[in-house]
Amino acid sequence: MRSLLRAALAFAAVAVAVAYVVYRRDIDRSFERISTGSQIVQTPCGPIEYASAGEGDPVLVVHGAGGGFDQGMDIAKGLAAGGMRVIAMSRSGYLRTPLAADASAAAQADAHACLLDALGLKRAAILGVSAGAPSSMQFALRHPERCSALVLLVPAAYVPRAGGAPSLKTPPWTEILFDTALRSDFLFWAAIRLAPRAMIGSILATPPEVVDKVDADEQARVAQVLDHILPVSPRRTGLVNDAAVVTTLPRYELERIQAPTLVISVADDRFGTFEPARYTAEHIPGARFVGYPTGGHILAGHNKEALADIAGFLKSGLPR
Repeated sequence: MRSLLRAALAFAAVAVAVAYVVYRRDIDRSFERISTGSQIVQTPCGPIEYASAGEGDPVLVVHGAGGGFDQGMDIAKGLAAGGMRVIAMSRSGYLRTPLAADASAAAQADAHACLLDALGLKRAAILGVSAGAPSSMQFALRHPERCSALVLLVPAAYVPRAGGAPSLKTPPWTEILFDTALRSDFLFWAAIRLAPRAMIGSILATPPEVVDKVDADEQARVAQVLDHILPVSPRRTGLVNDAAVVTTLPRYELERIQAPTLVISVADDRFGTFEPARYTAEHIPGARFVGYPTGGHILAGHNKEALADIAGFLKSGLPR
């Protein structure tokens, strides 16, 4: 028995040592990845981190929860390759953009305008993804002369619900993971290595069985989306702020939005963005709504189609 116990302990020690080595390799790579490709500009709204790629009409990409400039670039790099200038920023509390004293959606919208000022841009289209949608809508409302077009992708948005229930849903285990794995680089790393399907279903709000059916390239993209949330520690304050913003969303004056608008969502998005997205499109004058039946919050199987739709919309003779 003692020899078996010693062997078991030795095996466990080796396993822990190997896991630590692999973790250090992966986390060092993730910190290295976010340390290049961006810069910080000083603005009246505070320092803002951003990255830029491509040439052409500017598109400001406003990332979702767990993101940063890197997530924005991952989402919109196809637009840069297609003849647009993509500007992907890190919102308040993400990566090297510090959390502002006022990090409301309205204040973040003003920060978007500050970034455009710093870059010498009078106008830009704005692409708001998930938790980046509230500030994108506020940008269109507060700075209408600067918003050439508005695109909302699986948006965190308001929809009237009985009894004042929140507009967005929380998949099973998401709140538990938010209070555990999303507090620690190591715990998040361990979770995506040991239980990737559970993380896809909860953190990415996408049915794992949908991901099972897409091609290898799309499965690799899904894995990258999850992996690129690492490192989570420099995103934590932004995540906490986003949670406060998206769970208390008021109704915006959608009827006052003047910019041409495209809204895209997915029926099986486990965050429940489909009905809020459709409601938003119905109340913005002239807005177009595109809905997919499957794909979850990250549009598994429909990502290329959605990006092509966005690119076509932005190139369709919108007023400059």
